[in-house]
Amino acid sequence: MNTVTYFPASVQPVAQTSVSSNPRRTSSRHAGLDRDDVVEAALLLVDEGGPEALTMRRLARKLGVATTTIYWHVGSRDDVVDAVIRRHGERQAEHAVSGDTARQRVMSVARHLRDEALAHRGITRLAELHGETSVLNEHLEVAMARELTTAGVVGEDARDALRAILICVGGFLVVAMRNEAAIPPDHSRTAVWSRVDDPNVDPSTRLALTTQVDLPVLFERTVQAIVDTHVPEA
Repeated sequence: MNTVTYFPASVQPVAQTSVSSNPRRTSSRHAGLDRDDVVEAALLLVDEGGPEALTMRRLARKLGVATTTIYWHVGSRDDVVDAVIRRHGERQAEHAVSGDTARQRVMSVARHLRDEALAHRGITRLAELHGETSVLNEHLEVAMARELTTAGVVGEDARDALRAILICVGGFLVVAMRNEAAIPPDHSRTAVWSRVDDPNVDPSTRLALTTQVDLPVLFERTVQAIVDTHVPEA
């Protein structure tokens, strides 16, 4: 029977300053708007249009307010970006870890990290562009560290296990998120290998390398091998 443990949601909502006494925030145009509304609207813009879709003017237009209102509620664009990344990171933490063994549960976290990155590519790219990938994935990394601790993997062993898994997942994401349409056909990996004629490479290997790989299957096999190396059997 599978057991589930919810990821920790340690980040507490930022306390909101009362607006009732400030005349600049009582107009009907701004009534009811708060920081959460701004962050949610910004997150939706990025999810739908990528990082470049998040401009202060576009965000203000989406909310039906002046750009100064965005600055008032959240701050600069960098502040909005940080809030969006942290908000999505918290939501990632709402997913449950599944599996009966430590290895299964660590794999569950690794899969969720990959799936979230692919399902929300705009947020993934936004975090990468602003150097906040670790902030985005903080809760998932903590969840994985907790599972490693439960399995008896601690200290430098846990550090190496977690980093090895994250590096592997990140490598797969680079390939999965690459814009293949932007690569000239004769520069593709399979096309390049079709021109290789090296007698020291087995012909069957050269032929295989001219075909596409099943990336999800390879992901499972590769990440599982790393998990099995670092996490003891139950």
